[in-house]
Amino acid sequence: MGIASLEDKIVQQAVVTILNQIYEVDFKGFSYGFRPGRDPHQALDALNVGIARKRVNWILDADIKGFFDHVSHEWLEKFLKHRIADTRVLRLIQKWMKAGVLEDGERLETEQGTPQGAVISPLLANVYLHYVFDLWAEVWREKVATGDMIVVRYADDLVAGFQHRADAERFLKEFQERLAKFGLEVHPDKTRLIAFGREAWRNRKRPGQAKLETFMFLGFTHYCGENSKGYFQVWRETAGKRMRAKLQQIKQELRTRMHEPVVATGQWLKRVVLGYYQYHAVPGNLQQLGRFRWRLTRVWRYVLRRRSQKSRVTWKEISPVFDRWIPAPRTLHPYPNVRFDARIQGKSRMR
Repeated sequence: MGIASLEDKIVQQAVVTILNQIYEVDFKGFSYGFRPGRDPHQALDALNVGIARKRVNWILDADIKGFFDHVSHEWLEKFLKHRIADTRVLRLIQKWMKAGVLEDGERLETEQGTPQGAVISPLLANVYLHYVFDLWAEVWREKVATGDMIVVRYADDLVAGFQHRADAERFLKEFQERLAKFGLEVHPDKTRLIAFGREAWRNRKRPGQAKLETFMFLGFTHYCGENSKGYFQVWRETAGKRMRAKLQQIKQELRTRMHEPVVATGQWLKRVVLGYYQYHAVPGNLQQLGRFRWRLTRVWRYVLRRRSQKSRVTWKEISPVFDRWIPAPRTLHPYPNVRFDARIQGKSRMR
């Protein structure tokens, strides 16, 4: 982590505001992370629509290993000089990158990587991956791919879809070679090539066909399914790992609030739950959100019963409290194709 001083934060934000105006013209439409006017749900919508409308049969779920820790300062400076001529701005960025870290009171030099937590780090990461991945992937799709191909990237987390397995395998091999040139590598445990899409869904009942695989992207598990009319559709539900981490975080906070008035704790908990729903309440995810709410009531009941050794709070007594302060889940987001079509409004599919 790199926590800058207040003065540095102000200057970094000013530089980011200016550079955003320059790089937003260059950045590709399939890049969604840490960009003005873009958010994770737009990336999720684009991925969902791409799989549904293109002939996608294979999904490459790739993650760059320790990306923020392995950004090459030398390459980043070269990339920045493509668009920034002002040496004063370049010198400022170099100082932020080489500010170093404090460990046990001793300052250590940073030879590579961007300081996580710094205001300017997300922009620098996007600039780096724009040259390392985005431009290369766009050319690869147009000149090398023999079938349909889609790409969605959010920071260092990316998903690519292919019509042909040969394209997917070749892309992965050349992608690894491309990253190696810039001091990066894919995470071996988080990078997978799986059969996914309409064709895989149709073949699911054939003899010897393995169970359809799923993949995770931006906190959701994506899986092949069908809609109410029996047609193919990509569904999403909150990833189990993400849900467990959130419940554990809430449990720890509830313990610190154990002896606060129930009303005060309930008001806090309601805000937390509504914030969780705001991100995760997508179509098809209500069952998972209901499971989240049920587990949350058990956690809160456990904490309430620990307030006193003599307390034996029953479900009948505590249920009205849960109903008052823990909202029932409901879908808050439209279907991906509806929001995606409304956003692009006839613009290029890349945007």
